[in-house]
Amino acid sequence: MSRRVTAKWRPPLALVLGGTLAAVFFLPLIGIAYFRVAGGVLGWAETSWMIGCMAFAATVILGALLWRLVLRPVRRLTAYAESEGEVGAPAHFGTPEFSQLGQAVLEMTSALRGREAVLRSYADHVTHELKSPLTVIQGAAELLENSDLSDADRIKLLQGITDNTRRMEALLDGQRALAQAQEGMPAGDCQLSDVLMGVEGAIVVSDGTIPLPREVMDLVVTHLVGNARAHGAGQVRFDYHDARLLIKDDGTGISEGNRERIFDPFFTTRREQGGTGMGLPIVRRMLQSQGADIRLLNGPDTVFEIVF
Repeated sequence: MSRRVTAKWRPPLALVLGGTLAAVFFLPLIGIAYFRVAGGVLGWAETSWMIGCMAFAATVILGALLWRLVLRPVRRLTAYAESEGEVGAPAHFGTPEFSQLGQAVLEMTSALRGREAVLRSYADHVTHELKSPLTVIQGAAELLENSDLSDADRIKLLQGITDNTRRMEALLDGQRALAQAQEGMPAGDCQLSDVLMGVEGAIVVSDGTIPLPREVMDLVVTHLVGNARAHGAGQVRFDYHDARLLIKDDGTGISEGNRERIFDPFFTTRREQGGTGMGLPIVRRMLQSQGADIRLLNGPDTVFEIVF
């Protein structure tokens, strides 16, 4: 998730610009009025020097305010955007308007870096994942050219081609779904019990209003419950409180060696059963696109925590 801009009180941009324009407008009027009232007392030269000093002091003060509240935040935000997040993000900005703009830029940069990570991860994994089925298909095609091949072996080779073709399609479909999971969706909320209604094995421990659209929660629940049941779970318990959702199942659990890899694209322990390893990465990307996140809690049981 993208970091939040530190909230500090600053005058609104309209007040800063309005005050600057008011100073530019009223300073000459004040000078003219002072000339008429006190010009004969101090003399023209002394009055001119005093008004000049006042104008200079006002210019310095207004310049410092504009630098601190407008120009410096714009420069820092520009440098952060041009570096694509490599330069440290500003902790806070000069005015509420710039704070909102800065938060939008931070969220956009986080989303773009997340998409870049997906593409990089895909490039790292797809060659290896698709190479095995392609090798099987190529070898089977070469063997099928043998005219002395028995019918039983021919059927077996054809079945191998069909199975590996389906696996390649599943991998590509999973990658497509992972990319779609990062696309923005309208904000919304839904009732946890409504989402879990009719989901086999799902139990509501503590109900509540989830700050996510129903479409997102349906996808999250489908993947998490389906994954739990595939690993022997009979019940999946959902407990929502304090802006976080705990999902615990009674399945076989996750081995210590696999706990750090379960959110990696293409990582699966069910390859022989057709698993693609894209379910949990899709869930995480979908949640991150909505400003939430998911992690696996430490412990012997399989407990996922979603923080909103």
